[in-house]
Amino acid sequence: MTATAPAPSTARTRPAALLPRLVLVLAALLASLFAAAAPATAHAALTASDPKDGAVVATAPAQVSLSFSEQVAMGDDSIRVMDPQGKRVDTGELRDMCSGSTIRYGTALNSGLPNGTYTVAWQAVSADSHPIAGAFTFSIGAPSATSVTLPTQQAGGGPVGTAYDIARYAAYGGFAVLVGGAAFILLCWRRGAGERSVQKLVLRAWVTLTAATLAMLVLRNPYTGSGEFADVFDLTGLQDVLETKTGASLVSRLLLLGAAALFIAVLFGTYARRQKSVGTAEDTKDMSDLTFGLGVGGGVVAAGIAATWALSEHASTGIQPGIAMPVDILHLLAVAAWLGGLATLLVALHKVPDIERAAVQRFSRLAFISVLVLTATGIYQSWRQLGSFSALTGTSYGRLLLVKVALVAVLVAVASLSRRWTARLAETPVAGDVSRETAEEEEKKAEDDDAEEEAASVTVPADPRRAAQLARQQAARATARARQRRDADPGRAGLRRSVLAEAAVAVVLLAVTTILTSTEPGRAAEQEAGRAEATSTAVPDRAVKVTLPFDTGGKNGKGTVRLELDPGRVGANTFHVWIDTPEGTPLDAPEVKVSFTLPAKDIGPLPLVPERAAPGHWTASGVRIPLVGEWRIDVTVRTSDIDQTTVQKNVKIG
Repeated sequence: MTATAPAPSTARTRPAALLPRLVLVLAALLASLFAAAAPATAHAALTASDPKDGAVVATAPAQVSLSFSEQVAMGDDSIRVMDPQGKRVDTGELRDMCSGSTIRYGTALNSGLPNGTYTVAWQAVSADSHPIAGAFTFSIGAPSATSVTLPTQQAGGGPVGTAYDIARYAAYGGFAVLVGGAAFILLCWRRGAGERSVQKLVLRAWVTLTAATLAMLVLRNPYTGSGEFADVFDLTGLQDVLETKTGASLVSRLLLLGAAALFIAVLFGTYARRQKSVGTAEDTKDMSDLTFGLGVGGGVVAAGIAATWALSEHASTGIQPGIAMPVDILHLLAVAAWLGGLATLLVALHKVPDIERAAVQRFSRLAFISVLVLTATGIYQSWRQLGSFSALTGTSYGRLLLVKVALVAVLVAVASLSRRWTARLAETPVAGDVSRETAEEEEKKAEDDDAEEEAASVTVPADPRRAAQLARQQAARATARARQRRDADPGRAGLRRSVLAEAAVAVVLLAVTTILTSTEPGRAAEQEAGRAEATSTAVPDRAVKVTLPFDTGGKNGKGTVRLELDPGRVGANTFHVWIDTPEGTPLDAPEVKVSFTLPAKDIGPLPLVPERAAPGHWTASGVRIPLVGEWRIDVTVRTSDIDQTTVQKNVKIG
């Protein structure tokens, strides 16, 4: 339905009246473009590790530690370290090494680890409830082959992730229709509390939200853990979930849905009966008091349900959570009032031909206020989650936000058509302009006439099959007559079609919004990329300098390799290799070989055999680097006829 103020009685809108709406639409489109430079994060990201990814250390470390961009939840089995044969070599005990703003966790390693390549696999749950996982390798002494096979499935993926995502979509949709339908009844169309079609819509929304919340609760353990449906029956895992912020939010939502069930019972029971029997001024006052009470109680319950999302997802992390959470609650309530009310209006136009013109106009005002709230909260959320214009096109979150803005623009454009049909309703006498009693009398009279006509013209045959066939024909004719009466008003039929189009766009918009809640915000994605850039070894147009320890395992087989690639950019470079003993003296190794590999482009290895320039020093000129990227440099050092090793390092070139 339209997101503008109610239309005047003329079908033609004055240009001056368009200005406020154009300003509103422009503000909504610019909401996602508002940017600022303050730091924030939403999804947690691994910022550092000790040992580093790909590092070659001379001696076995006592522990492995991981640093994150924000608080995460981890258990004893969250960090696993495996040797080249795939056997775990960590103690299985998580160490909390957090201090101040530094978020760091680790695990101790067994003593006496032999040389080789070790794999670190980790999994955690970020503060905004989304599972994250990763893996990296480091080597002791020298790299070696490893038989460790890591799962290709991403954290939160697979069939369990799909089922969990479906439940999330259903929960958002159920919430929107439940809250929007109740708001439409209390604020726009009180008589709708007694309409069977509207009652079914709201009740189904409550059932959908409740079932989806239960599904998310039981799937939470496998979703953040093994990814296996069998873990749904793991009571210990369920207990662990209940102790998390997300688990507490889901349980709170179920309790609030119990209160919502009581609200629905009163709305469709006592309230609907009293609405039908209103006659005196005292009855009207009592109904107003009951409406106010239901509105306040329902509003508190709706805000509480919305808070279960705000307290456990993006709004609860990053900068200004104390402001972001109330803003997120308002945003969700505005979405529900607009889109859920739109769904209720669509059902009413389809099932209740005589819905009053005033109800449509009141919803127009409600939608207008909802868009104002969406615009204000959207501006704040966009600033908080994006942080820069580059994040708008350079991150998945920003691109999804652009899609959402485009859908909002389409929705507002379709809503303008609904507004035109609403204006025609205002000019055309309809059943809603006469009293409810008169409309019911006319409809009953038409039904009685139809029944008499059918009774006079049809003789019930003795054959039961023939009788059933005639009954189906009569039902089809009755349905056709009802549809004919419903479509008799062209303005109402046109409004119904435009609202149907709005609802279709709204469904897509709600789906995109749900995807946004599980997507890493642009500000966090750019910061993570910036950290990765900052940890690269090379700076453009400056020499790449790397020092690596090595141990060939033989006599006098330990030392360090120093590499220098000058100027460290695409094109021709000069390459130097120095090999030193542990005491710092030159080690004149019998053979030194080097290769360059760019894994991202499947380039390499590009072999290089530098020439000996002096004892412990080798060099090569004209070393051409064809592309910008993160290159892996492998250096093979042979210290005797049988003792050699290869060390490697990733460096950013260009």
